[in-house]
Order: sequence, then C-alpha cells, then structure tokens
Amino acid sequence: MSEVLNHLKQYACFDGVVGFYSHESTACNCEMKFAVYLPPQAKTHRVPVLYYLSGLTCTEENFIVKAGAQRYAAEVGLMLVAPDTSPRELGIPGETDDWDFGVGAGFYLNATVDPWRRNYQMYRYIVEELPTLIGRHFPVKGDRAGIFGHSMGGHGALVCGLRNRDRYCSISAFSPIVAPMQCPWGVKAFSNYLGSDRESWRMYDASELVQDQADPHRPILIDQGTADSFLTQQLRPDIFEQACAKAGQPLTLRMQPGYDHSYYFIATFMAEHIQHHAAALC
Repeated sequence: MSEVLNHLKQYACFDGVVGFYSHESTACNCEMKFAVYLPPQAKTHRVPVLYYLSGLTCTEENFIVKAGAQRYAAEVGLMLVAPDTSPRELGIPGETDDWDFGVGAGFYLNATVDPWRRNYQMYRYIVEELPTLIGRHFPVKGDRAGIFGHSMGGHGALVCGLRNRDRYCSISAFSPIVAPMQCPWGVKAFSNYLGSDRESWRMYDASELVQDQADPHRPILIDQGTADSFLTQQLRPDIFEQACAKAGQPLTLRMQPGYDHSYYFIATFMAEHIQHHAAALC
C-alpha cells in the first residue's frame, strides 16, 4: 500500500475540516479517492471514525456535499470517511456501459471474474486498506469505528459490518439493498463480478449473512422511505427483517412515510444515525 496521500482540496466546516484525498491503492491496483471530515475535537485528541459507503453512481463527494452530516459529527466528535464507490478510468471494456454496473457500482465485493478481479476489490479496500491508511494519517481511535451507507452502500455497510464485528462497533443504513441475491441489481452485479456459483454470492448478502453473524449486542438501524421507487423490486427490507428476527439480530427498521431514495431523505434522518453511532463509539 502506498504511504503517499495526495491532498486535493480542503474546506472549513463546523469548526472542523473537510478534505479530499487520492492515493494509489494496492487492493484495487489503481488510484482511489476518498473524503474526510475531521471534527473540531480532532485538533486536540484522537476521535472515533465513522465510514459511509455511497450508492450507485456516486463518488466520494455526494455524501459530504449533500447529507448534512458534518454538523452532527462536529457535535459528538466523530470523524467521517467517505470513499469512492469503485475504481475509475481503467479502460475495462464495458466499464461505463451501464449505470448500475462497473464504474460507480463496485458493490463492495472482491470480484473473482475477469476482467474485473484485478481492480474491483472494494471489500478488501474498505475493510482492510482504507482503515489502515486512515489510521496512519489521521488522529483516529482505531478500535472505535462504525459503518453506514445508502442503497448499494447500505448493502456494503451491512455486509462489512456483519462480517467484521471486531472492526465495526456500530452499523446503520438508509434504504439498503438487503437481499442482493433476490433482486435485479444484485443478480446482475454478482453474476458479472463473482460468476455463476451462487454459493459464493452468500458472503455478500446481508440477509444470508445475518443467519450466522447475528450479534445481540450490536443493534442495527435502518431507515427506508415508503415512496422509494426501488422499494418493492430492489430493496426488500422485509426479507432482512424476517432474517434478523429468525437469527435474533436486534434491528430497528423504520418505514418513513412519503420519503423517497434521495439525499433529501438521508439528510432528514442523518442526525439520528449519527446519534446511533455516537452511542456506541463516543
């Protein structure tokens, strides 16, 4: 892993700092970018860190610009980290043909099928490489980390969190893809990134994982809008709710009347998600 961080730009924000960075990723064999919010408390001591995984088509900028999370992170003293959603500009045939696959759609898994497996190692990047990089360059408490995300990123947060209880003390999600093996987005991504062996897909499906990885001491919070156009075909929170109930996984699933899939929805309930994580991390 490269030790060199390229500092691209910086902005003062709620007495803290938003910064954008790039580096050469060993996991993804290419340049990767991420955004960081350092709360004012980080000026004097190490702080807990909360990772946010964005959804389809997003970059490292969407969450930082639109979600309104910095205000609440500054109040409780949480550092925020928002990575990009995939490798970019690699020249892989078909990488930009579809909005829901390839660039902007890494699905937070480790691809095993050519031509994707050389670069599309997003699970390893998120769980291993990025936290190591953050720990070396920023004043974080490495043992106090949480993870959350939206849509495809909600899927990623649930999968990373369930599979790594030693790394993440808290988990939440906005309108996550909770059963990718049973929805068109997931089947498309898994077929192309992982191949036809459906058994290999299970390690990236939260509704499958929770059956073996339930943690009664780590409650999960999910907010889902009832006016979300992707709710019934792609998201299916009912499947995860049933799986959690069967496995004994504490889950708060809040169906929010009238809200859609946008950052207007995310911003509305951001304060409560930050508080959910702060209760475990701060």
